[in-house]
This record gives sequence, C-alpha cells and structure tokens, in this order.
Amino acid sequence: MIYVVEDDDNVREMVCYALRSSSFIAKGFENASVFWREIKNETPKLVILDIMLPDEDGLTILAKLKKSRETAHLPVIMLTAMGNEYDRVKGLDAGADDYIAKPFSILELIARVRALLRRAGHVNTDAKPEQEADKIQLGNLSMDIGKRVVLAQDNDAPLTFKEFELLHLLLKHIDVVLTREQLLAQIWGYEYEGTSNRTVDVHIRTLRQKLGACGDMIKTIRGVGYKITWAEESF
Repeated sequence: MIYVVEDDDNVREMVCYALRSSSFIAKGFENASVFWREIKNETPKLVILDIMLPDEDGLTILAKLKKSRETAHLPVIMLTAMGNEYDRVKGLDAGADDYIAKPFSILELIARVRALLRRAGHVNTDAKPEQEADKIQLGNLSMDIGKRVVLAQDNDAPLTFKEFELLHLLLKHIDVVLTREQLLAQIWGYEYEGTSNRTVDVHIRTLRQKLGACGDMIKTIRGVGYKITWAEESF
C-alpha cells in the first residue's frame, strides 16, 4: 500500500492512477487529518508527501512519522515546489528518503517509487501479482517490452519514447476506452495540466502512420479518447 498525501485533486488522482496502473495499491488523502486517521488502521509501505497542505504541512507530518517507533522505518518521498531548495534540504535533513520537484514526470516518479521500495525490500509484497508478459501480441502487432521493439506485420516500427509508451498503455487496456486526460496524465505526467489534448491526437496520428495497416486497430472514440482493438476479419 502506498499513501499519497496531496491537496491538489488533479495531482493526487493522477499519481494514484499511475501507481495503480503500475501494479501498486494506492490511496490518496487531501489533508493530514484523513491521513493520520487512516494510518492508524493500516500502515503503508511508502508515503508520497506534499509539503504545502491546508491543515498541517508535510515537513511536520514527516517529523511525526520519523519520531514514532511504528512509522520511523517508512520510506517517504517529498513533493516540493520547483526551485525551493530550502524545503528540499529541510526535508532530507528531517529524514525524507527522496524528493520530487514539481512539475514532475510520472514515469520518473514511478521509477523512484520502485527503487525506494526495492531498497526497503518491499517491492514483492506491495505490488499486485504481475500479469504483464515481456511481450504483447495483438493480431499482427507485437511489442517486446524489454527490448522496446514493436513489429507491425513483421516490419519494425521505429517509435519514439512517447509513442512506445502510448502504444504500451493502449495494449495494456485492450478494448478499454482511455480518455485524452488519462493518456496525458499517464504518459506526459504532471505537466499535462499545461498541455493541450491536441498533443495526444498528434501522437496517435504519427503512431498510426508508423504501424501501417495495424494502425487501424487504434480507434477514435469521438469526444472521449482512444482504444485499441482487433477484429480478425480485418486482417
């Protein structure tokens, strides 16, 4: 279980969504009060903690966590305003294990969560059972995740980093419609708030072109977003 303490609804929901999509169990809290209430019922494996909170700031929460025998061992990642070196140093001095400066990349955040849990020896106990294979096959489209290779009708599709992550996310949710906002949050991270939905549309268009005939499997759901599906008779 990972707890996310963040008063910004969009950021909190985005981080929780990204963690769950990466096979972690996560709960979000908008203030310190609900966080303290929940931690009495269940102790998490890691806490992601914003500094600026409405009722009790993150540095105070961190100090209390490290002071208590029951929670002193908990890994803590602090979220800080970009360029606020004072908060960063103060947080690390108070016992924070890592910090992420806003705005931040969701992919980087997930990587740091994995690294911190691995150091704490909790990765296998906190993650849901792994269901994703190293390779994903859908009709004549295949993806080798480890090698980051995509084949469309046996032809290599040279995808950019974002295009690969976008296709990977769609393939993890076959026949499920993903909104543009979900795609932005997962692939582009925290910065998506200042990014137009047009960004997703442009990447989908180039992704379809690079996949050739297999690109037709990516369907536009008007007014909502995109999904990937496959009908055998189409190939």
